[in-house]
Amino acid sequence: MAEKVYGVFGLGVFGVEVARTLAERGGKVIAIDKRPNMIEKVKNVVTQAILIDTTDEESLRSAPIEDLDIAVVAIGENVEASILTTAILKKLGVSYIISRAISDIHAQVLKQIGANEVFNIEIEEGKRIANRLVSPDILDKTYIGKNQVVAEVVVPKNFVGKSIAQLDLRKKYNINVVSIKRVQIAVDDFGNPVDREIVNFPSPTTVLQKDDILVLVGSESDIDNIRG
Repeated sequence: MAEKVYGVFGLGVFGVEVARTLAERGGKVIAIDKRPNMIEKVKNVVTQAILIDTTDEESLRSAPIEDLDIAVVAIGENVEASILTTAILKKLGVSYIISRAISDIHAQVLKQIGANEVFNIEIEEGKRIANRLVSPDILDKTYIGKNQVVAEVVVPKNFVGKSIAQLDLRKKYNINVVSIKRVQIAVDDFGNPVDREIVNFPSPTTVLQKDDILVLVGSESDIDNIRG
């Protein structure tokens, strides 16, 4: 399968991190921004760094837009630039556009002009922090659909010492255990104790241990129910 080509438009803190991570994961990344200092920052990390104004249609036409599989419009505070860039990319035929919004109205406009996905990192991070405060035993939560989440949960006390088959989580709670993270103590080359995180894919006979972290898939309410 041919590698995907990603375009990252807007190289603020968020955009640079997206571009860097995509490149590190083996993607072909074209990074675009109108600020020379930001182009300098990523030019040795990405496949191609291009200095143009993304709100100028003729300038964007000169870039290799036709090669993109996915465009990420990472522009933040400049709402006008975000909207114009998304609209131009749609007009130029980019097949899949993911755009960043900073408000509900901004998100609605981006969807109306053709963004396939819209996200608000401020809202998502706010939800993540609030969830951690309310439910400290839920270490992380990622939304994968309207009501479905993947969550990392500290094993409830009443689960410890029981097997996956005994708990029968799918039948009783309508959730699935994807994996179990377990810390094991090892010894390094110098004889010092080292904590190592082991990821296990459980079988029906796997017995849960104290301090296990369960990676669960299910609805948010069903996952909350196992902590009741």
